[in-house]
Amino acid sequence: MKKLAAIFLLALSVPTHSYAQNIEAKAENVHTSIKSENHTSSSILLWMRTDKPRQAGMERWKYPHSQIISANKGLEEYRQIHFTEENNGLWPLINGVETSIPSDRKIDGVADVTLRNIFSVFRGKKQNKLAYEDEVNLFKRTLLYAALGNASKWYSLNDSDEKIQARSMVFFRIKEGVDKKEFKKFINNELTPALANLRVLKELRNKVYMPWNQKQWNTPNVQHDNAEEVQFQASLILGFRDKNAQDTFFRSDEVKKLSDRIALFCSAAHAYEIQETFTFVKGGKKLAEYQK
Repeated sequence: MKKLAAIFLLALSVPTHSYAQNIEAKAENVHTSIKSENHTSSSILLWMRTDKPRQAGMERWKYPHSQIISANKGLEEYRQIHFTEENNGLWPLINGVETSIPSDRKIDGVADVTLRNIFSVFRGKKQNKLAYEDEVNLFKRTLLYAALGNASKWYSLNDSDEKIQARSMVFFRIKEGVDKKEFKKFINNELTPALANLRVLKELRNKVYMPWNQKQWNTPNVQHDNAEEVQFQASLILGFRDKNAQDTFFRSDEVKKLSDRIALFCSAAHAYEIQETFTFVKGGKKLAEYQK
């Protein structure tokens, strides 16, 4: 969370891509009656060190590294998203869209961080310093993507608080020629509400990221390489009752129909299967024991 308030302001001034606009990619507005909340959030993509056993790094991230981060008083929520080791891509094939996850850029996990507000970062300087020092012990590469306001939404889908036993996280890369505003509208106003209306998800969160810049997260002794052609511009977190429900979802006709629209706006849709999700801070309070 290093200089996170400055991160958001910095990202607003990052130059945008100069692709020729794809006039065919026009987002539609999909109505949904399901309520959503806006948040200030970030996804920190993490790759474990390869000179040590992967599981050892995942365990150290879970504990004690989590305790360093969760002591930050400015957090609304802090979750660790641990991906399964074998992840080839859950999203079904889409013509012209990369749905297979490249082995050389396969992510190990994501720190899912939500702030109380944009200035909350100033409340956790001591914990941040400790976290920077510990990063090199776990990670090979870390990349931060930030999302503000109506570009980061949580949908209220699980009124009964039914336990979510399967999750996936999908990263999207904008297609060359697509207007950035239309891409944001597609994720926010078309794809996400359409998913909410299916009534099969137990959790739905989306983020449309601000332009990535290494200065947003440039911690020492860890790689931050992120060439333009491998960057992401948005993500979804999808929660299901169980793994069978998740598998059925990705095989469904509804997903095939959505894929036709995704092909207009995206060059990649990398859907990771999540092995475990651990919540350490919830509702602005550090939990005595993490929740799964």
